[in-house]
Amino acid sequence: MKTVTVVIPVYNEIETIAHVLDRVRMAPTPGLKKELVVVDDASTDGTTEYLRGLSDDDGIARLFHARNQGKGAALRTGFAQATGDVIIVQDADLEYDPDEYPKLLRPIIDGKADVVFSSRFRSGEERRVLYFWHSVANKFLTLISNMLSNLNLTDMESCYKVFTRDVLQRIRIEEDRFGFEPEIVAKVARLQCRIFEVGVSYAGRTYEQGKKITWRDGVRALWCILKYSLRRT
Repeated sequence: MKTVTVVIPVYNEIETIAHVLDRVRMAPTPGLKKELVVVDDASTDGTTEYLRGLSDDDGIARLFHARNQGKGAALRTGFAQATGDVIIVQDADLEYDPDEYPKLLRPIIDGKADVVFSSRFRSGEERRVLYFWHSVANKFLTLISNMLSNLNLTDMESCYKVFTRDVLQRIRIEEDRFGFEPEIVAKVARLQCRIFEVGVSYAGRTYEQGKKITWRDGVRALWCILKYSLRRT
């Protein structure tokens, strides 16, 4: 039986981490065994202590950064630890539902895709209504990314990204923060992978609830789109 590795980057998520781990452990992955890799990015709110207190019998690989580096850096660490045939990125804030793993994994299991991206905008599922300007920025960045990559994604910044092991082994993640999203899209496009997009539900958080991305990350995302799409190697 093949294995799917769920890589979970974590920073200051003490309110949700236990629930997320329970949900991921219970999430269906038809035909695949499941491996969990959690990377704590030097949390300061008790998340680190919680993770260190988990029993080794829980079967969760736990990795700890000595200093905060960002989501991209945490994923880079997690990808290096992953042993699965398929790797899926899961945020630790419960904005995305692990019960949707089957439809995200299906195109790869069926042999049709090398990479699957999620989309909050092409889904018939429920979606929390939040920030107008965030959605405008997201669609603008997705448009620029599509123009340079010649893809037709609808949600470049969406969390769920699923890769075969072969694809990830051919990519070196350079971005430390949220620039991971445009970087990975540009690099996957350059490899001419078979890419599918799947609509997912979305229960977004407010800044008061712990949302971390800011307008500075949007500016950096634009720079990353240009950098990795126009770079020759």
